[in-house]
Amino acid sequence: MKRVAVIGAGTMGNGIAHVFAQHNWGVTLVDVAPAALEKGLATIRANLDRQVKKGTLAEDAPARILALVATATALEAVAGAELVVEAATENPALKFKILDTAADPTAILATNTSSISITAIAARTKRPAQVIGMHFMNPVPVMKLVEVIRGHATSDATTQATLAIATALGKTPVEVNDYPGFVANRILMPMINEAVYTVMEGVATPEAVDTVMKLGMAHPMGPLALADFIGLDVCLAILEVMHHGLGDPKYRPCPLLRRMVAAGHLGRKSGQGFYQYGE
Repeated sequence: MKRVAVIGAGTMGNGIAHVFAQHNWGVTLVDVAPAALEKGLATIRANLDRQVKKGTLAEDAPARILALVATATALEAVAGAELVVEAATENPALKFKILDTAADPTAILATNTSSISITAIAARTKRPAQVIGMHFMNPVPVMKLVEVIRGHATSDATTQATLAIATALGKTPVEVNDYPGFVANRILMPMINEAVYTVMEGVATPEAVDTVMKLGMAHPMGPLALADFIGLDVCLAILEVMHHGLGDPKYRPCPLLRRMVAAGHLGRKSGQGFYQYGE
């Protein structure tokens, strides 16, 4: 059986674990917080039940899939995995220094980061040729795209293996090179940022901006509703990485976005962003 270790049991981590287990990989889901692991497993269980209700999964499948997911609170639990996928917040460069020691020498070390330099992360390890970006989209069980990002030293063998793994998971991998924001966020975040400027300058309300983009541009979700879904703090962090990494003022985060994050209005997860959300 193929084995993967997923670091972080949050929204992205439990979604990645879900997809791997559904495709018959043995999964070790690692998080320093036992409560996060419990919540992650509950989310996987709920999403599997939703798939059963939709008729996309057999009734007996959830129990089999959940049996493939083990949990751990120590990074050393990655031993034995042929692939490690980091999907935690905090400092990925520091984590990879630890993972480099704990993981099997032949293991690929992948990160789900949406903007941080793969090259910089790889430089903290003794295996830069085996470090790669594997950027899944949220929600992971539903979205087909995986950005596969090559660092400066990522080998062809690592890249081809990662592309093959993503394809075997039923995803559509797209290979890109290591520049701030990669492709998805380099295009998406300036659009979100400009939408925030449009609100700040009084051009239109959030509802109006989102309606224009949905009905006029055929977007399934408006940019401000999407920003709330992603998390305004996450949007701000990605914009700051691009602004710093590319040095272009067009990536400068809107002051209104900074103010909302400072106020704790982070979107869906805080109950308040450009829109209000219930429990």
